[in-house]
Formats: sequence, C-alpha cells, structure tokens
Amino acid sequence: MIREFKAAGFKSLNDLTIELGRINVFVGANGSGKSNVLEAIGLLSAAASGRVDDESLSRRGVRLGLPRLYKTSFKSTKTLPHIRLSAISDDSALYQVALLNPLTDPKPAWSYKTERLDVGDQKVLGSGVRTPKEHPERGLAALKLVELGEEHPATHLLTRLQNYAIYCPNTPTLRGMIPDQQQRTPLGLFGGGLAEALRYMGAATAFDDSGRLDDQMASVLDLIDWIKSYGVTARSEALLSASVPRQSEVIRFTDRFMAEGRNALTAYDASEGALYIIFAAILALAPIAPSFLAIDNIDQALNPRLARQLMENFCQWVLAAGKNRQVLCTTHNPAMLDGLPLDDDRVRLFTVDRNNEGHTQVRRIQIDDRLAALSKKKDWPLSRLWVEGYIGGVPNV
Repeated sequence: MIREFKAAGFKSLNDLTIELGRINVFVGANGSGKSNVLEAIGLLSAAASGRVDDESLSRRGVRLGLPRLYKTSFKSTKTLPHIRLSAISDDSALYQVALLNPLTDPKPAWSYKTERLDVGDQKVLGSGVRTPKEHPERGLAALKLVELGEEHPATHLLTRLQNYAIYCPNTPTLRGMIPDQQQRTPLGLFGGGLAEALRYMGAATAFDDSGRLDDQMASVLDLIDWIKSYGVTARSEALLSASVPRQSEVIRFTDRFMAEGRNALTAYDASEGALYIIFAAILALAPIAPSFLAIDNIDQALNPRLARQLMENFCQWVLAAGKNRQVLCTTHNPAMLDGLPLDDDRVRLFTVDRNNEGHTQVRRIQIDDRLAALSKKKDWPLSRLWVEGYIGGVPNV
C-alpha cells in the first residue's frame, strides 16, 4: 500500500505531503486542487513505467496540456525547472523522481532529471543530477523490475504505481452512446466497458467458493429500489431503438414496478444513478481492477441519501476486497461524508483548500473530541459541519 505521497511543482501543488489510508476521500471547493492530487499520482505512475508522454498520461486519466499548464506558476514563488514526486510504501520502499519538460521548445517525452529507488536504507537505484544533454527520456527504475523479482518490496511499489489510473465516469459513455477514450481494465476510464465488466463479475462470482463476492454484488440491488434484477445480454435489438448506437453487449434491467413483458430496460433507458453505482461497485470489488486507483467525482448523478449509502457500501466493498485495494475519491456531495466510517483509521477524509498564495493545502479530518463536541452541541452531522465551514474545504462565497 502507498503510505505517503509527495508532490512539488505540479499545477497548484507547490509542496505537498499526504499520509494515505486504504480509502481516501478528498472534499473541497471547485478549483481547490482535488483533481490535481489525483493527476500528480498519475504523473508519478507514468514515470514509474519508464516513459512520460501524452500517451502514457492519457492512459492514466491525466488531462493533457502544455508544459506551462503542468508546472506551478505562482506570483510569489519562482517556477522550478522540474516537478518532484515521490511515494513510500508501507514496507518502506521509496520511489522518487524529478521530471523535466521545458516551457519553451517542449519535447514529446519528458526527461528524467533524477530518479531514486530505495528500500529502507538499501539503495536500489540512484541517479544524481545530470547535465541537460544527459537527461534521459527513459526511466531506469522500470528496467530494475527484471532484476528484483516479484516479491521484492520495490517491485510491489513500482507495479502498484504503474497500474494506477483515474476513473471518471460520464453518462453518455456509461449508456453506450459514445465509445470510451481509454479502454483500461476493468471497465474503461469513463465507463464504456460497463456491460463487459458486469459479465466478468458474474463469472468471477461463480468461481468464488466463499460466496462473499456474490453477496457483495447482490448488495448493489439494495441501493436501487426500482430494480428487480439486472444482468448482461448480447441481444439488444428488441430492447433498443434502431436509431440508438449499441455495443455488442448491453446491461439489461427489469423494473419491479412495470408489467411483466414490458419491464426490460437497457443502460440507455435506465436511471443513470444505477449505472454510477454499478461502476463504483465493480471498481471496488473486481479482482482485475488496479490495486491502486482513483475515482474523480464519485458522487455524480446521485441523490444525497443514495450518495451517503453508496459511500458506506463502497467502503465495505473496498475493505472486503483485501489489503491490496487502495482507492482515492473526490466528491462535492456533503452526504458522502456521513457514509464514511472515520473511526476506522484505514478510511481517511481530507479537506482541500488553497492558501493566500494559491497553493493547494490538504488536511486530514479526524473526529477528535473538539469536532465530536461541536457536532453534538449543534446536533449536526459531519456533512452539515462541512457545508457550514467548520472543517474547511468550502469556497469563500
């Protein structure tokens, strides 16, 4: 698991350190830098894979831009020539990199100014500062995996970073109206492979002798009151208009309130909230999902009460998936906070703000005696305390 992440010089992250848990939820005003945190990890992920360019960044869900948009640009702070990123695992493996891509005459691929890979006091890889002509466009740490072996702590850290991705579902893609721009396992970064992923989950539950995965997927129905059943079908002609774009497989819902024979719906016709819930459940539970991933705006299209219950279930799903699964989420929905079991140290809430100089500041929120007393005194849940400005992460309006 990634225990600590640091970023300096990336977008609004001037100098940032975050201590991560298993489930990490970031709340804050629009433009405060929540997505920047996710994308900084995406940049480190690309570096750990050995090459940083538009293709490797896009594959991880990082928004593409010019070098001047990736680097910090504050009035009060000098812009450094490099972006510095690092991650430490819970077994003391460290990967650190400083990346270069000049503001003028940028190259297709970024170059590595320095790169470091350690395990505790053991130096696995270290490269000092090089002259501009010596900056390579290929990272060396990714090549070290061949030598280290599968059980080496540095291998665990690098592979976890390499497989990282930012998932950001949107309704047209979930409905199958437009193709997914990035077909990442298990369902595409934007949800275009939702039907195929759901079929995979059906097969995975059949091979799960414990029955836990089947129970967890069945709990999705508890969140969507109008669904009698759901599954995947390859025959969509009778369910979709000929004018609607279709994929080879579509999700089929049956509505428990409608008459038999006329109660079948596809992802195109059904409530979009059901699609977002299934999307989140698959990322939390699928054995083939990345062990380290992010979901940007996990609360999309959800009623506040449903959002709260989804977050409660989502935490249960992720923690039930074993210690290998680690997730970061952003949200703007206050109700999500009330679904977080913050008495469990594996689940962490962070507020994101920008200080007077514009630097993104991330602060972990814990239910200490002061916050508990305030909640009791006002008879407010955590969501209300957030909206009223008692824990930060709100706009100055």
